[in-house]
Amino acid sequence: MRIYALKWLRFRILKKSTLLILLLWILCWMFVNTLFFVHRRVFSDYCTDEESKNILAGLCYEYTDGAVVGDLCEDLCVTQKLVYKHCLYYHRGKKVIQADWQGTSIILKSKNELFSTFQPPISLEGSNTQIPSDTDILVMVAVEIKNILGLDLPNNTVIPLWTEKKKSRNWKAELASMWSLFQQEEYLLFNLLQDFSRHVLHVIGTCGHFYAVEFLTAGHAWKESLFSLEEVLSQCNSAQKKATALIDIAVSFLDMVHQFDNDFSHRLHLCDVKPENFAIRSDLTVVAIDMDMAFFEPKMRNILEQKCTSDKDCNFFDCFSTCNLETFKCGAQRENNNLQVICDKIFRRWFTRSIMDSTTSFPLQVELHKAVQQCAQSANKDKPFSHLYSLLRASQMELKKQND
Repeated sequence: MRIYALKWLRFRILKKSTLLILLLWILCWMFVNTLFFVHRRVFSDYCTDEESKNILAGLCYEYTDGAVVGDLCEDLCVTQKLVYKHCLYYHRGKKVIQADWQGTSIILKSKNELFSTFQPPISLEGSNTQIPSDTDILVMVAVEIKNILGLDLPNNTVIPLWTEKKKSRNWKAELASMWSLFQQEEYLLFNLLQDFSRHVLHVIGTCGHFYAVEFLTAGHAWKESLFSLEEVLSQCNSAQKKATALIDIAVSFLDMVHQFDNDFSHRLHLCDVKPENFAIRSDLTVVAIDMDMAFFEPKMRNILEQKCTSDKDCNFFDCFSTCNLETFKCGAQRENNNLQVICDKIFRRWFTRSIMDSTTSFPLQVELHKAVQQCAQSANKDKPFSHLYSLLRASQMELKKQND
């Protein structure tokens, strides 16, 4: 009996030890996985100088080898007039690098860090390739832009550019470099719209798959702040000037919304509206500096028109549709709009919980607060826009009288 009791006690102890070891192993496994997940979330956008310099060194190697070209390659790789300063953002291959170009700060961007990750044009796949004709290039570019932007561009959009490039002895590198840029939606948007809109970044030049855009000191896409609006307002030496700057920037936002909705052949939808995706020029013009999630109407309809079981399945970031429960398909028409999202994600912070001092006030502040709340909740883009625009303009006039 005593032996049986000892065996039973030993079994209990062994069982408890096994359970404790198993529990400890499970806790360690959860801890390691949680740590790995947090590390990936926190440091996914982190980039080092060494890594970024190596990427640019690889780009210069491609240039020296004759594989890529661009109007900035010589300054970056030979004369050193374009000098690396530091990496600003890195996520899923996308690189955003600050550089100094002849004493001016610029931003180098690319969707992928390596040139080899971009698909080469079909005409370069053969070993004994001939210079493609204007017609061949036109068809290739039209198909590519149709796939990337969902747009049909007129024949004269690209042909003049290519006619000059194909005269080059290194036409293969010219075509390959141009093709790597055409596979980047943001580059195409900036390049197509910079002559038509004050609200997009200006493309300064290119080298291979990297393109350079203007650097705006009042806005930083790599910082989750209200595009340094606090910095802009801190330069104003009076409450009235702060209020004037805030109202002027809000008006510029509405001007941008109106242009993106009405001034192009198709409406341009902003599906990722957050403060760090906008910047402010010195004249207080609002500029979209990150347009990876901006789509013209034809592409937007294709994105939204997906299978669904509820309305939640029809949400594409800040662009919403509704689910038809008879066909189980999302509607191709966007239900909300750019103005509504900007009112919700940008203006609410200003006119509800003002970033200015709590003692600072401006004309029609109560009315603007109500108008912004209605705008953020309304799907009717016309009435909220007109009402909000009228209030902001009236506030501008009042502030101008006070300053005079």
